[in-house]
Amino acid sequence: MTETAYTPPKVWTWNKENGGQFANINRPVAGATHEKDLPVGRHPLQLYSLATPNGVKVTVMLEELLALGHAGAEYDAWLINIREGDQFGSGFVGVNPNSKIPALVDRSGPTPIRVFESGAILIHLAEKFGAFLPTEPGARAHCLSWLMWQMGSAPYLGGGFGHFYAYAPLKIEYAIDRFAMEVKRQMDVLDRRLRESEYLAGAKYTIADMAVWPWYGALAKGLLYEAGEFLQVADYKNVQRWTDAIAERPAVKRGRMVNRIFGDPASQLRERHEASDFDTKTQAKVAAG
Repeated sequence: MTETAYTPPKVWTWNKENGGQFANINRPVAGATHEKDLPVGRHPLQLYSLATPNGVKVTVMLEELLALGHAGAEYDAWLINIREGDQFGSGFVGVNPNSKIPALVDRSGPTPIRVFESGAILIHLAEKFGAFLPTEPGARAHCLSWLMWQMGSAPYLGGGFGHFYAYAPLKIEYAIDRFAMEVKRQMDVLDRRLRESEYLAGAKYTIADMAVWPWYGALAKGLLYEAGEFLQVADYKNVQRWTDAIAERPAVKRGRMVNRIFGDPASQLRERHEASDFDTKTQAKVAAG
């Protein structure tokens, strides 16, 4: 290894210049940086998000609920551009004091319910509509275990491997090796599970799959950090099978588009307020040739 040795000081101080690509939005304190109210649409559920893997979890869930016929799952999806600091507006911080997307306000009852953290939102919606979360105690525990596995594992894949491999201003061999090893171990965990089960929680598709797929499915297809070859993701055959099956679901295809502002323009739906927004997007794509 060739990295320069670093001796931590007795007291850490923030050096914004070391922040790399996200230096303009990262800081060591919480709270709002500016006053900005959140918009409110006409549907019972108001989502404030961006189509990162954590955001996609929730839009996929909402589209799956609508596909099952749950009219009460109609939603407005408002764009929160985290690269521009929208997550630090006073309205968003009022819903999520942690200033991370996604955040949901459930206005279907007399008192709005604010829910933050993607896993908590999935559980809230699953319990509200009685869908995608088993009710039998053993099956429910298995589903929630895989959901929590994803919530606990994502920091290694995103903030760990993703940061040091793709975003850090310096490529540090030790850091990349450490997190690459852990991500490959996680992929092996998934592959072994999916060797014995169609979906993560068993024979049925659940919120566990919705939570894991946007992260590890994207990684399996080389779409996350462009690290497919580096991590040899094609070797995980069971993860590949599961990833492909979920990607073919119509609700997943729609959910991936919502609040997307990057990638193929044809895959982007900046905000979603009506189901017909997808049709309008498709018509525009056809018209453009």
